[in-house]
Amino acid sequence: MKSQEIGRVKLTQDVLSERGDEILTPESIDFLERLESEFGERRRGLLEARKAFQLKIDGGEEPNFLASTRAIREGDWCIPTLPSRLLDRRVEITGPPDRKMVINALNSGASCFMADLEDSSTPTWHRVIDGQVNLRDACTHNLRFFDKAKEKHYEVEEEGSTTLLVRPRGLHLEEKHMIGVDGRPLSGSLVDFGLFFFHNALDLAGKDEGPYFYLPKLEHHLEARWWHDVFVFSEDFVGLRRGTTRATVLVETLPAGFQMDEILHSLGVYAAGLNCGRWDYLFSLIKTYRSRKDKVLPDRSCLTMESPSMRAYSRLAIETCHKRGALCIGGMAAQIPIKGDDEANEAALAKVRRDKEREFADGHDGSWVAHPGLVGMVKEIFSRNLPSTHQLEKRLEGEMGAEELLKIPEGDVTEEGLRQNVRVSVRYIESWLRGVGCVPIFHLMEDAATAEISRAQVWQWVRHGVRLQGGDVVDASLVKKIVEEEREAVEREMGDSAKGMKFGEASALFAEMATSEDLDDFLTLKAYDMLVAGGM
Repeated sequence: MKSQEIGRVKLTQDVLSERGDEILTPESIDFLERLESEFGERRRGLLEARKAFQLKIDGGEEPNFLASTRAIREGDWCIPTLPSRLLDRRVEITGPPDRKMVINALNSGASCFMADLEDSSTPTWHRVIDGQVNLRDACTHNLRFFDKAKEKHYEVEEEGSTTLLVRPRGLHLEEKHMIGVDGRPLSGSLVDFGLFFFHNALDLAGKDEGPYFYLPKLEHHLEARWWHDVFVFSEDFVGLRRGTTRATVLVETLPAGFQMDEILHSLGVYAAGLNCGRWDYLFSLIKTYRSRKDKVLPDRSCLTMESPSMRAYSRLAIETCHKRGALCIGGMAAQIPIKGDDEANEAALAKVRRDKEREFADGHDGSWVAHPGLVGMVKEIFSRNLPSTHQLEKRLEGEMGAEELLKIPEGDVTEEGLRQNVRVSVRYIESWLRGVGCVPIFHLMEDAATAEISRAQVWQWVRHGVRLQGGDVVDASLVKKIVEEEREAVEREMGDSAKGMKFGEASALFAEMATSEDLDDFLTLKAYDMLVAGGM
């Protein structure tokens, strides 16, 4: 391992991918450095603004719609007409940009594939660069893979049938393997976006497509404006027509739930739609109300889309999008086929069907799945009696105001709920620390959102001394005891295969963050530092 410099950017590790030099060219690195110089300080200012907002909530203020932007919410405006490739989004499959995963997703029959460089992709240096290689090959129709273990060749069967979108890392994440001229790490958002855009934007535009993105974790419309300005700068830099780039925003924070109109308006010509990122949204609800004992959430099993606040959030997203000519995409179906148990498999599929039929009936224009086996079902639901590929004409009525958005779901806090949070988180974090961010756990395809809400929820119960249904108070000692029991249980279950894995580190990290005095903003920040320190 050695550092090197390309232009004015220092790489703290070798380029591990055998084709990394195709991605980390002097020209692409120069583009990244220009992006960082132009937008890096502004990004850090936006993160400081998040802290200032949180202090106001901690001081007793309530989230609400902004008085200063009332004219935008009440105005008669629409986003520009959507490009043809973004008019059919009835079913979208998501996953990390691993080579076989990209091929399988593009062959799945889904309308769109979101290549996820954020929550389902651990940002080891190798994966960051190798993912860009795979996406470049996908854009140039040169994507092939040979699975040595299965002795099987994989390739894309019908090029262009599934539209590619890319989700870069959130504004809070940095790329610590790349150091700018000011000695600071580059923004993970700008690295992920910039490398993909630089290498693929012109090629995609030449095929009547475009560089299409998903934007995660936004908390304010000024953050959407930041992305707007990044897109303007980037299109001008490569000579692309303004508005060729399009972005869909994941509404996965409580503050963003009150600024949906403003976010679309701030993106301007680059807006394409909104997506209901429901697990991260619940995680944000805990974070935002971390100081409020009256806002404690019950077991995760009670946190369904049928609860009043989640219904209001989902319906407001639909109404906002359709009023503005944008598409609204529903939440993730994380279920994966259960082999060898037909009854359990049928029950899981029935749950997915109910969820997606509700989304379609409400007016969503499509939804997310994590496994190709669900694509056909969801596409059939979103095609039923539909005169077009979307439901833009559908408008909603009913209460979707601040009171409805802030109503806490009802239910109990149980020991089983506590154990399930610990159980899933420890298994997920262990995998993440080994560099795998998309993990099947108990027949669900999990990403970082599940660990984030689990550890934040346990922290909330400890912080406010919640009493379990059985009578015990959730405190640090109880949590640490259960963490140790669950670690021992999974290691017994795995036997010899647990040797060399990272359950000890994962358990320690979860216990630390779930019982700390203050709620850490993101688990992945501390976990990423552990990756970097370990040379990954």
